[in-house]
Amino acid sequence: MPRRTDTRQRMVRTAADLFRAQGYHATGVNQVLAEGGAPKGSMYFHFPGGKEQLAVEAVTLAGADLRDTLAAALDAGPSPAEALSRVLGLLGEQLRASDYRSGCPIATVALDATADSEPIRTACEDVYASWQAALAEHLGDDDLASVALAAVEGALLLARTRRSLAPLDAVRAHLGVLLERPAP
Repeated sequence: MPRRTDTRQRMVRTAADLFRAQGYHATGVNQVLAEGGAPKGSMYFHFPGGKEQLAVEAVTLAGADLRDTLAAALDAGPSPAEALSRVLGLLGEQLRASDYRSGCPIATVALDATADSEPIRTACEDVYASWQAALAEHLGDDDLASVALAAVEGALLLARTRRSLAPLDAVRAHLGVLLERPAP
């Protein structure tokens, strides 16, 4: 049985996983509680702002996890292209392991809920900005970081839709060439 003191964290992690696979609107509070092994009353005890607050925290946590993975790969990589290739490989493995249900940890929520919730939109915007900043720090170019991020996001969406890692492989190949070019 899970420890009582980690109920809140379990709920946030569970929500992040469910939102990633199903989206915001398709994920119910009861499902988060059941899959997170949390008692029914714990939702509003830990999240007085309800499902919206839970989503903001889940997006923030999932975004920070991927930002840390991205930054670690960029720090360890001999080149940004090789580091980004490793991150794309990891995202592809996660996508395939989930039977193409779990793509980007933020995109499903961003597409599903940002038009209806300013706090969720802001959380998604902040996460994307943190990923772009991590890329820009290593690429030395904010515009190139934006292009790289958009390419990865698009590739994840196409890979999930097509149930194929081919879009990730194409971005890995072409973005790698772009990132290896000397700056003008």
